[in-house]
Amino acid sequence: MTDAAAANPAAPQDWRTQPHALVERDGVRYTLLGTAHVSSSSVAAVRAAIDSDAFDTIAVELDPQRLQSLTDPDALARLDLVQVIRSGKTALFAANLGLAAYQRRLAEQLGIEPGAELKAAALEARGRGLTLHLIDRDVGLTFRRTSQRLGWWGRAKLAGGLVAALFGDEEVGDAEIEKLKQGDLLEASFGEFAADNPALYDTVIAERDRYMAARLRESATAASGAREVLAVVGAGHLQGLARHLREDTQAPATVRAELETLRQKSPIPWFTLALAAFVLGGFAWGFWHGGVDVGADLLLYWVLLTGSLGAVGCAAAGGHPLSILTAFIASPVTPLHPALASGTLSALVEAWVRKPTYADFMALRNDVASVRGWWRNRVARVLLNFFLTSLGTAIGVWLGGARMLGKLLA
Repeated sequence: MTDAAAANPAAPQDWRTQPHALVERDGVRYTLLGTAHVSSSSVAAVRAAIDSDAFDTIAVELDPQRLQSLTDPDALARLDLVQVIRSGKTALFAANLGLAAYQRRLAEQLGIEPGAELKAAALEARGRGLTLHLIDRDVGLTFRRTSQRLGWWGRAKLAGGLVAALFGDEEVGDAEIEKLKQGDLLEASFGEFAADNPALYDTVIAERDRYMAARLRESATAASGAREVLAVVGAGHLQGLARHLREDTQAPATVRAELETLRQKSPIPWFTLALAAFVLGGFAWGFWHGGVDVGADLLLYWVLLTGSLGAVGCAAAGGHPLSILTAFIASPVTPLHPALASGTLSALVEAWVRKPTYADFMALRNDVASVRGWWRNRVARVLLNFFLTSLGTAIGVWLGGARMLGKLLA
């Protein structure tokens, strides 16, 4: 491998000065072009490299979902929001909105769409009939693996960073922009939480270096007809990707399978079972030892507290009266059932009663950039309904459990 200083002498001068590296392996020469995701010069460099006609294959640091969001603005309008909620992907959808909101703030501030050079590489490859490979791991899978690597407090901080990205409207600082030019867009989207966090760095940066190297080896082989491959990646991945592409000996399919695997959850919902046993046991103890008055008091307190706080959360999200009623009815019951969640049921009713329109989906990225827009946009309001109802129910569970525990120990 040689670095930019020893670049391919046949490479055009207008892009050879950009950070890049060459790796030759298995009869294929890979030119890794490191770009800044918020730089017009990177867009020009990508186009110049492809214009050189030196490459028969283009690889890009994108997955199909991210490429679609860059090239098909109407894709969001075709989303089935009810299916997203029913399949348990509401939090992931919100995380993607946080990423989109952060990118939009950058675009408005800098006058260039983040990832424009990746989009240009994909479109240029398609337009010229070149083989195109999307080598990045699915962004949703990266979010889920990151969440699994973090503890409870880490996940809470991560969620806080995404919420800040969703609601924040202040300008991105100069230091953050400079870091982004040499780093990674996903890492920067997590804000300060990304700093000094080994688990996040490993899943967002190091794992993806290995994954993209494996995808390059797997898809761009001499047997496939590839001889000269241009891989367009963020500058933050350049060194790691080059190292793995040169040194890794494990089969690419094995590496990819390892890095696409999620840690299996326990088939037994121990926390829910323990909570149900505690709550139902507390009711039984109240009726058995304290009589009808004590048992009824515990039961009524639990129902009113969890139901009311769940309904308050739904109302705070601007929920429809039927959604608020659903939250009140569901909140006392769903914490005791592993397959139900009050926020899910309330959000489903909200999406059914106030079905989001095409205009809501099209305006979503703009609306989530302001606090007021979250209550104005029906899609965003469904998400608020989910989170605030769930939060209200959770607070009710802890307060109701504390009251019950006090009665048991009295």
